Amino acid sequence: MPKVKIARKSTIVDMTAMCDVAFLLLSFFILATKQKPPEVLSVTPPNSISAKAAPEKAILITMTKDGRAFLTLGDDTKKAEILENVNLTKSLGLSAAELNKWGRQEFIGLPFNMVKGSLALAEPMAPAKMPGIPIKDSSNNEMVDWVRSVTNVYAGEDQAKLQEMLLVKGDNEALYPIFKNIKAAFKKNQIFKFRIVTNGEPVPVGSELYINPTNK
Repeated sequence: MPKVKIARKSTIVDMTAMCDVAFLLLSFFILATKQKPPEVLSVTPPNSISAKAAPEKAILITMTKDGRAFLTLGDDTKKAEILENVNLTKSLGLSAAELNKWGRQEFIGLPFNMVKGSLALAEPMAPAKMPGIPIKDSSNNEMVDWVRSVTNVYAGEDQAKLQEMLLVKGDNEALYPIFKNIKAAFKKNQIFKFRIVTNGEPVPVGSELYINPTNK
């Protein structure tokens, strides 16, 4: 009985179309992905195993390693009220248009005597060129005035909630006297609790927090 011969067929698969699709998808993801913008202020905070998320509308004080201090106000409505309060209490003489222009700037980092002049510039001063809020000298700690205006605007609201919103982000190389004067600004305004921003790191294996994560 003659053997039936099985026809041999080529097993080569043309992958040209698949390569084209893969290339198109790759191109799409590259173009559609939003790149993370570089930090305006370069700060490397200390590490911590804490994983508590920061509030969305935080009041953030940033300390750079060269000793400058900046303030960021996350709530735009409250920010406008705080700037207006500072304008009134420190007699800055800013118009409504100047206050509006000031409110559009993300970082507050100038001495009070430089604010009005900076708002007359065609382009806002870059944070990297700002001298920072005066804080190095305890006799001229303008952060006290800023925190006072914050408490004035938030007066009558839940103070525990306000303290949860107060964040301090300091560079790992920032000097302690700067941090000490920030604490003094809080204390003079009857604020005794605030939160520190840190870089997250894994819990050490075998530690108490690793064994009992609920204590974290």
